Amino acid sequence: MHINDFNFDLPSDLIAQYPPAVRGSSRLLVSPQNQSLQDKQFADFIDYFEKDDVLVINNTQVIKARLFGQKATGGKIEALIERILDENTALAHIRSSKSPKASSRLIFNDKIEAECLGRQGELFVLQFLGNLNIYEILEQYGEMPLPPYIERKPNIDDASRYQTVYCKEQGAVAAPTAGLHFTPEMLHALKQKGVILQEVTLHVGAGTFQPVRVENIKDHKMHYERYTVRESVVDAIQAAQKNGKKICAVGTTSLRALEAASLSGVLTAGSGDTDIFITPGFQFRTANMLLTNFHLPKSTLLMLVSAFAGYEKIRHIYQHAIEQQYRFFSYGDAMLLYRK
Repeated sequence: MHINDFNFDLPSDLIAQYPPAVRGSSRLLVSPQNQSLQDKQFADFIDYFEKDDVLVINNTQVIKARLFGQKATGGKIEALIERILDENTALAHIRSSKSPKASSRLIFNDKIEAECLGRQGELFVLQFLGNLNIYEILEQYGEMPLPPYIERKPNIDDASRYQTVYCKEQGAVAAPTAGLHFTPEMLHALKQKGVILQEVTLHVGAGTFQPVRVENIKDHKMHYERYTVRESVVDAIQAAQKNGKKICAVGTTSLRALEAASLSGVLTAGSGDTDIFITPGFQFRTANMLLTNFHLPKSTLLMLVSAFAGYEKIRHIYQHAIEQQYRFFSYGDAMLLYRK
């Protein structure tokens, strides 16, 4: 398939610039198998589940990954930490008039000094100097890395609203946005109904926002992301499959973690890096439902949901969502998809 097969026109006023006033008050577009689309509220999400169904969530936590500063020579720079390698070293995207050279010094917030050790592909290797580790530096001086289509500076509310209520594992530079709709009350109600909640970890990278720039999508190279799937997740999914229960991945990141851990043909517990690229024709082995937000034109995530629910179905869903004025992207509304 070609990149233009995944393009669509989106009115700019449908791109959500802020989260809803109340967490969990978003709309929910449901696409049941062989049924008409259903316009619901996210509060209705629980109605689609029964006892012993499995809900898989991504417990990654967004770090304040954006830093601003200057080179020792004076040129302004912006760094977006992509991955923390150890307490002093990280891989980062750098925006500047000229790329920093190996051994050059960078100064962030007039206080924090780092040395550029070189490059790994498009990323720069930064070693931070001083007594603070990288997590402490980012917490004190970093800025929440809102997506590029949110055309404003982060505010105090974003520190909590661009995190899920169940985040715990630091390492993401973008939120697993389908999880932003959940409240503690919704999670409690699901558990009371007998729904089994399981956690995976996939640290979402900045590459999730990168457009596909090749004509033939098979030529696109995915970015790597770190994931962990625990033994309890494997046991719960295998039991659900055996008993014919629903298995719902909350977000494309949860789904990617599950499918990355299933590439051998069987879901297997473990941790690793994945550059799995899910496009139409992909054979899914885990989830049969997917909760997700609405994605960017020409994006790998739009290709993923097209693979999951069906290409023509997704085109129909997106047309309906635009006509009905759903809110798009990270702070937007959600859709509940059933696997084709």
